[in-house]
Order: sequence, then structure tokens, then C-alpha cells
Amino acid sequence: MDVVGIIPARYGSTRLRAKALADIAGKPMIQHIYERAKEASILEEVIIATDDERIKAAVERFNGKSILTAKEHLSGTERLTEVVFDLDVKIIVNIQGDEPLIHPSMINDVAYALLENPHLVMATLKHKITSPQELSDPNVVKVVTNKDNFALYFSRSPIPNITRSPDISAVPMYKHIGIYAYTKDFLLTFKGLKTSRLEEAESLEQLRALEHGYQIKVIETKHDTISVDTEADLKRVIEKLKRSSSE
Repeated sequence: MDVVGIIPARYGSTRLRAKALADIAGKPMIQHIYERAKEASILEEVIIATDDERIKAAVERFNGKSILTAKEHLSGTERLTEVVFDLDVKIIVNIQGDEPLIHPSMINDVAYALLENPHLVMATLKHKITSPQELSDPNVVKVVTNKDNFALYFSRSPIPNITRSPDISAVPMYKHIGIYAYTKDFLLTFKGLKTSRLEEAESLEQLRALEHGYQIKVIETKHDTISVDTEADLKRVIEKLKRSSSE
């Protein structure tokens, strides 16, 4: 296979327990993500990687494919690695299990970047920030890139720090959308890399790749998402879907 999408889904999430099973418009959140991922034309298979029988049972009820993984994994990337280790696949797309508004084109974009350029090992997305609230929110990760759209840094703080003007339109600023594509070889390499100081300081796993000298291609997307980390995030998603269905 060329491209497989994997959705890591952990039951015991820190801030919103069992969020993968949270009800959104009559479906568990994980089903919304799975169904949107299945619409991505580039994916030959979509797999949910979970640590819990309750999530696995929910996936089976909507006829999705799931694999039960070890509970000891500390990150979604580790969970992915367990699933893909024996798969004959070139590219893996890590589709976050808390992104129920993901658009299929976002998945296509990160995967195509790696398929079209054999020198790339990792790709992700950014979306332009238009809200000062997002800029100051530490749960919204920001990214800055160089002229070739490779990541320079990711942070929970506002970057760049605009000292001359408080107007966010003065310099384009971008939020990071945590969808990743990796080559299988790099994913296995990444798992073996030592945890970096920047990664620990920001609690952002992708900084490990940068600190170890690997490049991350960052593609701008016109689609925005809402990562569900809290009850407030969940309510925002529900309201957005209600508005969309009424339009």
C-alpha cells in the first residue's frame, strides 16, 4: 500500500475522559473522524488504534476497523508505530483522535506532499490565525516556517512575538493543525529518538524531530478545525455542526 490513515484513540485522556466516545449529533466523536477520513481519496485504509475495549466495541458498531494496542504508550505516535510495524506501506497519516471537523482534503494534502517529494520524511498543516483569542490560547499551538515552508519552531506561546504592533494582521501568524504524514522508515526512526529538551519544555512531540535535525514540511490549509480537549471545545464543535446542518 502507498498510504494508510491511522487514528490513535486513547480512553483515558487527561482533560476530557473518554472523549473518543463523546456524543456529537448522535454519533461518538471517533465515528465522525473515521467517516471523514474515509472520504480522503488518497487513503487505501483507515485504522483506529486504541488502548480500550470500549472504544474498539464502539468502532465495531459502526463497522469501522480498529486494532487494540498496548496501554503503556505515552503518545499517539507510539501507538501508530505498533500498528504499522508489520504493515507494507510507504506513508502513514496520523489523524488525531480529537479532530471531528477534519476535512478529507487536509489528509490528502499532507500525504501528497510526501508522495510527490521522496526527500521529505514528515509533513503537517498550518492555518492562518485571525483571532487574538487563538493567539493567546496555549492550547492552540503556533508554528513559524521558513521561505520554503519548512517548520522553524512550534510553540504554545505567540510566535513571532510582534513587538512593534499588537495587530495580528501586521505579520501573518499561523496555528498548527496536528495532522502528520510520515514515511514508514522515518516513523520507526522517530520512535527511537531521544526525547528532546524543547519537546519537554513545550510538551510538543514534533519538536523532537526539529531538535534532532529533521525537516518538517508545513502546508497551509484553508480549512480550520477545533481540537476537542475540554467540554467547552466539545460544545463548540456541536454548535458548529448544528449551524452547518441548518445552512
